[in-house]
Amino acid sequence: MANHPLITHKLTVLRDKSTPSPVFRQLVEELVTLLAYEATREVKTEAVTIETPVTKTQGMKLSHPRPIIIPVLRAGLGMLEGIVKLLPTAEVGFLGIKRNEETLQPYTYANRLPDDLTGRQVFIIDPMLATGGTLIDSIDYVFDRGATEVTCICLIGAPEGLEAVQKHVGERNVQIVLGALDEKLNDLGYIVPGLGDAGDRLYGLAD
Repeated sequence: MANHPLITHKLTVLRDKSTPSPVFRQLVEELVTLLAYEATREVKTEAVTIETPVTKTQGMKLSHPRPIIIPVLRAGLGMLEGIVKLLPTAEVGFLGIKRNEETLQPYTYANRLPDDLTGRQVFIIDPMLATGGTLIDSIDYVFDRGATEVTCICLIGAPEGLEAVQKHVGERNVQIVLGALDEKLNDLGYIVPGLGDAGDRLYGLAD
C-alpha cells in the first residue's frame, strides 16, 4: 500500500459524498499519478547516448517493447490520464469483463489488446478492488496472452478482495499498488468505508 500524506489527503476528499463529479475526476487523475510513480519503480529501461548543449552523455529510456496500460472498463477509464502523464510513450489497451449473473462465469465484452503480450510490462488500472473477481479475470486474461509481469493499480481495496487476488495469482509475478486498504466488504459487496460506486461518481450515469 502506498503511504504518502498527499495520497491520504486526496483520498479523504474523494471519499466525501459531497465531492462533485468534476472534482472527483480531477482527484482520481492526481491520485493515479502518485500511485503510478510508486508502481513504476521497476519499469524496464535501457541505456541511451544523448547530446546535451554541452557534451554527449549516457542516459536511460524506457525499453522496448513498450509497457502497456490496460484500464478495466468503465471506471478504469477515469484513471487513464493520470498514468499516461507519467508514461506518455506507453501503449494503451482496453478490457471490459463482466460475469454472467446465472453461470457466474466471466465473459469479455470489450477487448482492444495485442494478441501477444510476451515480454510486455502490463499495468492494469481499476479504481476498486472489492471482491477481486474482476481483477482476477483481468490478470488471467493477460497472462493467457503471454504476459509474465503485471502491476495492478487501485485507489482503494478491501482485505477480502486483496486476499482473493493474492491467493489466486500464487507465484506469478503480480504486484498490487493500493492507495488505501479499507476495513471490509459489506453484505452488498461494497467497500467500507469506501467511496461508493467509482463509475457513477466519475461519470454520473448508472451501468
